[in-house]
Amino acid sequence: FLFGLFFICFSCLARRQLPSVRKPSTRSAVSSRKQFHFTATLASQHKILISSIMSGVAANITAWLDSLTGKEGTLGYIAIAISVAIAIFGHWGANVHSKQIQEQLDAEEEEEPEPPRNFTLEQLKYFDGKLDEKTEEEKPVYLSLNGIVFNVTKGRDFYGPDGPYEMFAGRECGVALAKMSFDETHLDDIAGCSSLNFGEKTELDGWIEKFTYFRSYPVMGKLVPSEKIPSPDRIVSREEIGKNDGSGEIPEGYATAPIYIGAGDKVFDVSFGGVTFYGKGCAYERFAGKNASRALAKMSFDPADTENTDTNDLTEKEKKVLADWAKTFEEKKGYPCVGVLEK
Repeated sequence: FLFGLFFICFSCLARRQLPSVRKPSTRSAVSSRKQFHFTATLASQHKILISSIMSGVAANITAWLDSLTGKEGTLGYIAIAISVAIAIFGHWGANVHSKQIQEQLDAEEEEEPEPPRNFTLEQLKYFDGKLDEKTEEEKPVYLSLNGIVFNVTKGRDFYGPDGPYEMFAGRECGVALAKMSFDETHLDDIAGCSSLNFGEKTELDGWIEKFTYFRSYPVMGKLVPSEKIPSPDRIVSREEIGKNDGSGEIPEGYATAPIYIGAGDKVFDVSFGGVTFYGKGCAYERFAGKNASRALAKMSFDPADTENTDTNDLTEKEKKVLADWAKTFEEKKGYPCVGVLEK
């Protein structure tokens, strides 16, 4: 600021000291040339004067800085320091920008969608957006429209706790939204979606389209009505278990093929939430489509155990481990029991 002020003051002073230049006379070419050369000379002197003033100001600033520091050439050191600082901060900024880009790419890779899964009504009710008492973290918010389960966590303000549509969280709400009703009797009624009138069916299709394409809520899987899940009292043969290893046909109303696992005396369908554990290429894939009682009891991946269904020689400790697995499947995971193992 001081440098600029000095420059302006001395420039004005220099202009005032210079004689005024008259317009060149047209009486003769010689007179015009003389006037032109005189003007050019004055302009050159003006530039020299300005350059001299600027050099003087720079010298005064240098002397002032040297007097403050007690060292000669302080201005040069400052210039070098500024150059080094610019280089350092420029390099740091480039690294930060590069790191931010890499983090964004890593986050996009981590956000790969989960494979589709099947849901029971009881499993769906867990995803109501409330605080999980065990983890003390907010649960995701899911809801179902005509059996299609959406993750509406991005719309927590609408469907989460204290939101205007809170009652729909963790529920099948196709009929309720089709009728634009908050009557709780219209919740969890998948069958009712097939008996809607034309206008209601159009309204429901509109909600599904909105969730899928406009809100872009991820589809997590399908809500399977209890009447489509096999009875827990039926007898399941070893051959039937083997056919249901996750690679078979997908039944109507399901999101993925059933994955049967025998544990204790029961058969569970772990496609209801266990696809990431027992599905193709996953850690426990070798248990899919098998009576895994012996392997689970021994906590073993040995083919001698995974292919062997005999549990008569298990120790008391191993029997307890097996019972804990069966309890986890049924109560903690909520995998539906689809039958009893054939003896």
